[in-house]
Amino acid sequence: MINGIHHITALASDPQRNLDYYVGVLGLRLVKRTVNFDAPDVYHLYYGDEIGQPGTILTFFPFPDAVRGKHGIGEISAVAFQAPRGSLEFWVERLSRYGIHIDGPFRRFDDELIAFQDPDGMAIELVFSDSQSSYRHWSDSPVPAEFAIRRFHGATLQLGSRNETDDVLQETLKFRFTGQNDNRFRYLIGSNESEAAIDLLINPTLPRARQSAGSVHHIAWRVTNEASQQQWRERLIGVGMHPTEMLDRQYFQSVYFREPGGVLFEIATDSPGFAIDEQVEKLGTELKLPPWLEPERLKLERILPPIDLKNTCLVG
Repeated sequence: MINGIHHITALASDPQRNLDYYVGVLGLRLVKRTVNFDAPDVYHLYYGDEIGQPGTILTFFPFPDAVRGKHGIGEISAVAFQAPRGSLEFWVERLSRYGIHIDGPFRRFDDELIAFQDPDGMAIELVFSDSQSSYRHWSDSPVPAEFAIRRFHGATLQLGSRNETDDVLQETLKFRFTGQNDNRFRYLIGSNESEAAIDLLINPTLPRARQSAGSVHHIAWRVTNEASQQQWRERLIGVGMHPTEMLDRQYFQSVYFREPGGVLFEIATDSPGFAIDEQVEKLGTELKLPPWLEPERLKLERILPPIDLKNTCLVG
């Protein structure tokens, strides 16, 4: 069973600006600073709730000299977070104070939301909801607990056509189709506090997306453990898809595959989590490397640009 979204990973440019925005403005916690295991001269920054629970984790590969990506079809075009119902006024005032342009509020599938962009042009939506959440508020967040972002609400996939992706979502991954609003089609996955809404936005007239800063790299679906992940991998192979081997990402295990519309999907395990190499109160405060990269620590620390979490926490 897929239990909703595990994490979403995007591309950014300046790592300090990324940190200032997601911690200092949006109030998420930096729960892990490590490197891109496939390109270790680039950070991999993980943001989430106090302990980095699956369903709260937004991660970034910040390439300091990256230009902005080109938005279009074959990409995740918006990431949606949940905030408590009644916090709309707080967020409009807070975002406006930082000079962030806001679209909305407006309604979609009975949800009230606002939309805006991060410094690299990635589209973010805040959906105001009373839905349940096991979210744990970070005590040092600049955003008070009663207004804080809780978890992912979902994401929008912008595609040129629907049918083949619909087949993968419904027939293979067991998403539930719940309705249509013009050229937007909504699916749900997970249940209760892990439920996520995935929209397919169909626009065949757009050009293909080109990934760079401001682009979402992939979305990861959540499973309990490696046994469940292996079952999903075998299922994907059985329907003619081409998943990767199970890859060790230190804090979870990963299997990647690309859906027919071009969006990169991942299946990630809940365990072992982010506290395996840091105490909860110290999460995100030091550069953590997997054992196979420890011999390169001094080299990587010279290459990676410095980032300052202490001053970021004072932004709010």
